[in-house]
Amino acid sequence: MKIAIGTDHAGYPLKETVIAAVKASGHEVIDLGIHTLEKADFPDLAELVGNTIQSGRAERGILICGSGVGVCIAANKMRGVYASTCHDTYSAHQGVEHDGMNVLCMGGRVIGIEPAAEIVRAFLSACFIHDERFTRRFNKIKEIEARGK
Repeated sequence: MKIAIGTDHAGYPLKETVIAAVKASGHEVIDLGIHTLEKADFPDLAELVGNTIQSGRAERGILICGSGVGVCIAANKMRGVYASTCHDTYSAHQGVEHDGMNVLCMGGRVIGIEPAAEIVRAFLSACFIHDERFTRRFNKIKEIEARGK
């Protein structure tokens, strides 16, 4: 898979760890920035990652800001982007398997290097389970999205 990655300045310290975990899992990285510790606004990075998924250039994305919350809120404003903040491995794989999550959000000021790498591996190794109940629920999410309220 191609994985789009974006961080603001608060998420930047985890970026190399995340990139290494993605590559070690056998996936390709699309690094959308930032590339220095210079201040950056998280909505801009969330939009870049979201656009990359919407265009089909990446199948999934990873966003990192200070808490993981801001990038998650911003990313979820985009059609076809299903983001969640995860600071544990269970949520990271279950979000993909049951809920169709395609963007993992993490807080660079919340978790450390090893947990971040483990969470990335859990996210990337998971696949949506095409069970009737999960498909039904995911389709309901897409219906809400299509109504745009």
